[in-house]
Amino acid sequence: MLDVLGIALTDNDRKRLMHPQTGGVILFSRNFQSPEQLTALTAEIHALRTPHLLIAVDHEGGRVQRFRDGFTAIPPMRELGAAWEINAAKAKQLAQDTGFVLATELRAHGVDLTFAPVLDVDFKRSSVIGDRAFHADPEIIAPLAQALVHGFNLGGMSSVGKHFPGHGHVRADSHHEIPVDDRSYVDIEQCDLIPFRRLIGAGLGAVMPAHVIYPQVDAQPAGFSSKWLKQILRKQLEFDGVIFSDDLSMEGAKGAGGILARSNAALSAGCDMVLVCNDAGAADELLAGLDYRMPAVGQARLAAMRGRGAVQGMAALNKSPQYLHALAAVKAIGKREGDLFA
Repeated sequence: MLDVLGIALTDNDRKRLMHPQTGGVILFSRNFQSPEQLTALTAEIHALRTPHLLIAVDHEGGRVQRFRDGFTAIPPMRELGAAWEINAAKAKQLAQDTGFVLATELRAHGVDLTFAPVLDVDFKRSSVIGDRAFHADPEIIAPLAQALVHGFNLGGMSSVGKHFPGHGHVRADSHHEIPVDDRSYVDIEQCDLIPFRRLIGAGLGAVMPAHVIYPQVDAQPAGFSSKWLKQILRKQLEFDGVIFSDDLSMEGAKGAGGILARSNAALSAGCDMVLVCNDAGAADELLAGLDYRMPAVGQARLAAMRGRGAVQGMAALNKSPQYLHALAAVKAIGKREGDLFA
C-alpha cells in the first residue's frame, strides 16, 4: 500500500499504482482539498484497476482525522470512554453512532476503510496514543470498540484494530524511535490483548501490529515477529483477517534494514500487506525489487476489506433518518448537556 503525491494523480503515481505489487493506496491530509475533489480522486484511483485498489486513510477522530472540511468532526475516542463513566449503555450507542457516521461519510467519498479502531490501553504514558485510546480499562475498551466496529459495518466498512499487541505502555513514539516494552507476555495477555481477543471473536476485519519490541517475547518488533503474528495472533487468538504492517518508513521499522529487507521481513513474519508512506524513492525501490506472490488466502482477506453495499452520496445521507439521528448524537458527544446520558 502506497501513498500519492497530491490532490490529483500524477503520471508517476499512476505508474506506481499500476504495478502488480501494488494493492492499495493510503490517503493523507495533503490529498484533500474539498469533498468534491476527494470523490474525483478516489474514483480515478478505483478506475485504474479491476478489481479496484483498496483506498484507506487514518481517520480515527480527534487529532487523527485527515479530512475536515465537509466531514463531521469525530471526537477522540477518550470521549467515548468518558461517556461510559456516566452511562455505559448510552456510551455504546454513541460509539455505534460514531462508527456509522465516520464510515458512511468516508464511503460517500469513495474511501474503502479507515485504520481504526485504536485498541491500545491508555496507561497515561504514551503521548502518541493518549486520547486516541478509549480508556485505561481493557474491559471498557472492548465493548466500546466493538460498538464502534458495528457502526462501521452498518456503514459498509470493515475495521482495523491497532496497534497489536499494544502500544500504550511505552513512552517512545515509534514514528521517531524504536520503543521497547519490557513487560512479560502474561502481563500483556492479561491486559492489552483483551480488546484484541474480544474484537477478533466479534469479526474484526484486520489488525495492524506495533513497531514496538517486546523482548520478553521476541527480539523483533511485533510487525516483524512471526511469534507475535503467526503463533499468537493467528494460532492462539485464531485471527483470520488481514494483517497490515504499520508504515515501514517509520523510525521504529528501520532496525530491519533497507525498505526491501523491511518489507520481506514483515511479509515473512505474517503480514498480508505492507505500507510504505511519504517516501517515493523507497516505494520505487520496493516495487523494483520485491518478488512476492500473495497466497490466495491473502487475496481473499484483502478483498473483504473493500467497501460494501451501495454508496450513498452526501446529498442522500443528508436525507437519511438513520444518518441524521447518528450525526446529532455524535455532535453532542462531550457536551454533557440535556438528556443525552439520562
